[in-house]
Amino acid sequence: MNRRRFIKQSAMGAALVTASQFPYEALATNTEWTRKLCILHTNDVHSRLDPFPMDGSANQGLGGVVAREKLIRSIREEEDQVLLLDAGDIFQGTPYFNFYKGEPEMKVMSMLRYDAATIGNHDFDNGIDGLVKQMAHADFPFVNCNYDFSGTPLESLMQPYTIMKRKGLKIGILGVGIALNGLVPNHLCENIVYHDPIVAANEIAHFLAVKKKCDYVICLSHLGFEYKDQKVSDKILAKESEYINLIIGGHTHTLLEQVHITKNVKNQDIFINQVGWAGMHVGRIDIYFDNKNRSDYVSKMTAIPVKETRA
Repeated sequence: MNRRRFIKQSAMGAALVTASQFPYEALATNTEWTRKLCILHTNDVHSRLDPFPMDGSANQGLGGVVAREKLIRSIREEEDQVLLLDAGDIFQGTPYFNFYKGEPEMKVMSMLRYDAATIGNHDFDNGIDGLVKQMAHADFPFVNCNYDFSGTPLESLMQPYTIMKRKGLKIGILGVGIALNGLVPNHLCENIVYHDPIVAANEIAHFLAVKKKCDYVICLSHLGFEYKDQKVSDKILAKESEYINLIIGGHTHTLLEQVHITKNVKNQDIFINQVGWAGMHVGRIDIYFDNKNRSDYVSKMTAIPVKETRA
């Protein structure tokens, strides 16, 4: 079955990106994809609630809550099964955080109906108590499985995973974070113990896929996409994972032009995406499931620009 014929038969609408982003296995079979999950995501928004000013810079007019809300709303009007996720560093970067310490950021994410988020190193910039105070404004769960929060005010607020149900599908979502030592002063993250994110992520992913029978497992990562040395990154995590299907990343502000595909320890495809910083883009990944809940993916656009429309 060629690509043109597949698009017509699947009746899934708009043109797809380059053939290299579309799984050839899907083209070579007669599989009937009966359900679709649209995953939208952000990372490293860094308190950027307003668009960049129209000052002639490369980023002018990009970002802003108003434009992001319009974009997300328009997609939700087209798609009946949407997840909206964030990969951390919600705080720090504009006067909004300096003056209001994260309250408007959390309220905005709740208004936009985020489904889940993980935390980044900058989310500790006002300390553990500051983060806890602002989490009261969040109508969505925070997930992290490689920080031990025992004995801290975050112990009862942070979950290693959450499970979302969408049209008969169980979607497991876990989170991992970067080592805080050297990035966050000790007094701001005191008593939080860092554990190997690969070990922790694999343990929770196995639990979600095998014990909880999740049909798809997503890792929200604030590790960074890649490094020149062997520091743990999304690419290393992907290669050493087994039950994770998709990694949505943050920290390195990497704007990927298309979803990165690599192989896990079982030589299966695992997908990684990250969409820059400051809310200038929203990531989109469409996952298709057959009637046995087996999945494959195609992405119309992996990084949609968020641009304010002005009169």
